[in-house]
Amino acid sequence: MDHFTVSSPFVWQPAPTVVPAEQASTPAANAENDSIHSLSGLRVAVKDLFAIKGTATTAGNPHWLATHPVADTTASAVTKLISAGAEVAGKTITDELAYSLNGQNIHYGTPQNPLTPERLPGGSSSGSAVAVSADLADIGLGTDTGGSIRVPASYNNLFGMRPTHGRISTDGLVALAPGFDTIGVMAKSLDVLERSMNCLFDSPVTDTPALTSLVVYQTAVDNSEQASAAKQWLASTPIASLAGDFSQLEQLPLAEAFRVLQGREIWQTHGEWITNAQPVFAPDIAERFNQSAQISDVEVQHATHIQQQVRRHLASLLNDNCAIVLPTTPGCAPRLTASATELTDYRKQLLSLTALAGLAGLPQLHLPLFRLNDAPCGLSVIGPAGSETSLFALARTLTE
Repeated sequence: MDHFTVSSPFVWQPAPTVVPAEQASTPAANAENDSIHSLSGLRVAVKDLFAIKGTATTAGNPHWLATHPVADTTASAVTKLISAGAEVAGKTITDELAYSLNGQNIHYGTPQNPLTPERLPGGSSSGSAVAVSADLADIGLGTDTGGSIRVPASYNNLFGMRPTHGRISTDGLVALAPGFDTIGVMAKSLDVLERSMNCLFDSPVTDTPALTSLVVYQTAVDNSEQASAAKQWLASTPIASLAGDFSQLEQLPLAEAFRVLQGREIWQTHGEWITNAQPVFAPDIAERFNQSAQISDVEVQHATHIQQQVRRHLASLLNDNCAIVLPTTPGCAPRLTASATELTDYRKQLLSLTALAGLAGLPQLHLPLFRLNDAPCGLSVIGPAGSETSLFALARTLTE
């Protein structure tokens, strides 16, 4: 089967007023949904990994759909947004079992990037990103394990946040790698993004220390396609910035460590189903599952050691008033005509950036700052664990 593009990012849309809203499993969060956090009148595009009562979940693969029942509950993340006034616009296309950053799907189609139709939309939360970018929704609900919020946000000129790992309940979600899975949001405005995220957190939002300085991952900036624009922007920001010492991290195989740790969890999560159901996957995704099945304990041990080094080093760079700034992606979205080899090579470059927050479990906020070759891209800020409120405040200062 070949990849093909589709104009609609949805795999299911509800009849008016029939989407069920259930009691959220964390009432403390809903207690915060006052007028400040209200999402009344906003439409949410839900990645087709989340359960919605009375609907089926494809997880991007027809074999998954055929072997799993219709949901009898609604994921708490969806419930929280509905309880805050949002209306579900529909469930959106995802890469198969969320195991890709391209935004392609050989079964349901690749959602067409509204801004650059000749380029990939980014994944795996491709449909949710495209729905927001195309004004079919205001809130794009998705997941981020290895970059699946940050990457499509970058490719579709959206704000996007991957939160601190564990801050938002993943119940009712088709998991990929639970030790890395997070629930995030994409939106055209920082205000809508912040209000949506605040509704999703499992505990009440509290003030955290202000982030007043930026540590720049300079080598990553220099090696990115948007290096010139990024340096000009950094020179003009009202926040003090300095080049951080990332030399220790640059010597580590971050992408490979993430691949191994994520892959081991993925096979633990889905290996039995894949073995029994024998689903048809796109060749690149099938190859990643095959690689995951073969990861050894020695590889996991080595990757875990690298993860510990990353966490220690980032902890030394981050403090209560500091954030790391780096490119979200190596550049703008690859073209639809990119070869399998080109996409494989690009994925390694991409994971070397997204793996930082992933391995450390830290929050990362993408800022849509630039256009390159008439395509969007931008930078991200990474903060200490639990610093989402401060990251939003920092982002407002940086984008005013």
